[in-house]
This record gives sequence, C-alpha cells and structure tokens, in this order.
Amino acid sequence: MTTPLIDVTTLAQALDDGATRLMDARATASAVPTLRVVDARFSLADPQSGAALYAQGHLPGALYADLNRDLSDLGSTGHGRHPLPDSDAFAARLGAWGIGPQTDVVIYDAGDGSMAAARLWWLLRLIGHAQVRVLDGGFAAWQAAGLPVTAALPQVTALPPYPGQFDRSQIASVEEVQARLKHAPGWLIDARAGERFRGEVEPLDPVAGHVPGAVNRPFALNVHEGRLRPAEDLRAALQPLIGTHAPDEVVLMCGSGVTACHLLLAMEAAGLEGARIYADSWSGWVSDASRPVATG
Repeated sequence: MTTPLIDVTTLAQALDDGATRLMDARATASAVPTLRVVDARFSLADPQSGAALYAQGHLPGALYADLNRDLSDLGSTGHGRHPLPDSDAFAARLGAWGIGPQTDVVIYDAGDGSMAAARLWWLLRLIGHAQVRVLDGGFAAWQAAGLPVTAALPQVTALPPYPGQFDRSQIASVEEVQARLKHAPGWLIDARAGERFRGEVEPLDPVAGHVPGAVNRPFALNVHEGRLRPAEDLRAALQPLIGTHAPDEVVLMCGSGVTACHLLLAMEAAGLEGARIYADSWSGWVSDASRPVATG
C-alpha cells in the first residue's frame, strides 16, 4: 500500500535536494522541477483568509490554490455549495501551475488536510495523476518543526493543459444515491459533525438532517493533534462502519463535497481503497425539496 501522506521531514529533505539541483550551475535554463508544492489553505468563514495567509508566508516554492476559484465551479447550479470544477478548466489550471504527468505534487493546508488539501488531492487523482500526497499536519506541522517559510512568490514555467479528463466513474451521482436508499447501511458515510448529521443544527445549508440510511463518521475523528491517525487505528474504526460492503461499494459525502475528500484520504491511508465521493453532497441533495431527509 502506498500512503497518500508525506511527513514534514521527508518533504523538507526533498525541497533541499531539489533546490540544490536547481541552483547547480550545470542545470539548463529550461530545467523543470519535478516537485510542485501547493498551498490550499481556506476558511469557509472567511474565504479570503487563505490567500492572505499565503501572502504572509508559505512553504518555499509553494503555489496557492483557492477552493472557490480553482477547485470548484461556483457558477454551476444544483450541485451543492462547491460544485466540481470543469475538467478542462482544471486541466488548464494544472498546466498553468507547471504540473504535468511527471510532476510529484505535495499539497498542504493549515493543518489536518480537510480544508482544502484533500480536495485538491482527490481532484488530481480524479484527472489521472497518481503522484500526489498530502502533507501530514499541514502548515502547522511545518512551522512546529521550525522549517523555513517565505513570502516570495515562485517563478513557474507553465505547461500545456494536463492531458487528462475527470474519471466520472469515481463520482457518485444523485441518481445512484437515490437508487441505493434501501441498501443495507454502510454504503453511504457522511463526514459532517454529528450534530449536523442528526439535524440538531445547520449553520450552512437550508435544510438540516441527512440522507436516509447514511451513517455518520465525522472527519475530525480521523485526526489526532492535527495529523491523521495511524493506519491501523483508522482501519479499526472505519471497517465496522462499512460492514459487509467492499470499500469500492462505499460512497462518501459531507456538506459540500470537501471534507468527504478527507474521509477518503483516511480510508486510503487505512488500506480501504476504492471508495467514491458523492460530490454534490448534502447541499446538493437538499437543493431538490422532493428528496427525502432523515434526522436523529
């Protein structure tokens, strides 16, 4: 099993090695780094804060990816608060970032990967890019290790649009979710906080509750002190939730399709590979008042 994570020590060493190569006088002017770091810090409460934090300081060489602008298509309707970006537009964005099929990509956000490092990790996987990992512990872990931060903007050699399309088979549609409502529990897991799942509070969407038959696994339970829990602990917690379902029969959701990616990250780290994401998630589900809602 290949872990979807990278620790700060390994990344720091890779950046040091890469900087040595790029500063080598024998390197050609057209040399393209094989490692690209992307800062995906974002706050739902303050959508501008991620870019502001990036401007104040980021990992050396890191580019910035904005959840709303780069990782979503907010002009799309009926698909929740963070609809998936257009596949061609995302491919063009990757090219502009200097990311091609041979590029190793490391993504981080402020801490645990849920906002929105795991989202970009999944989108890259969706377009066919396997060489991508999330920095375990994110920017907080990097700072705690005393590693360097810079406000300098990187110089990027743009590439053509990434040669790929989203694999739609890895995205669960609303029609599939509706068709499986009577299936045994464990096939649909909701990553929202328990009080939102139960319908006790709903700070973001117009209707409270959950999709009937879904089970709840708040994504925050997969994290300890800002880092993903050990693989064996994750597997011990997640395997009972899916019951007799194979991992590739499982669909993950959340409020808008963002923290569901973090739950997918946890499942992959646990060796439970192949789950798919209902990208519209709860905000998309409740956009049609005819769809059933459960509480409690």
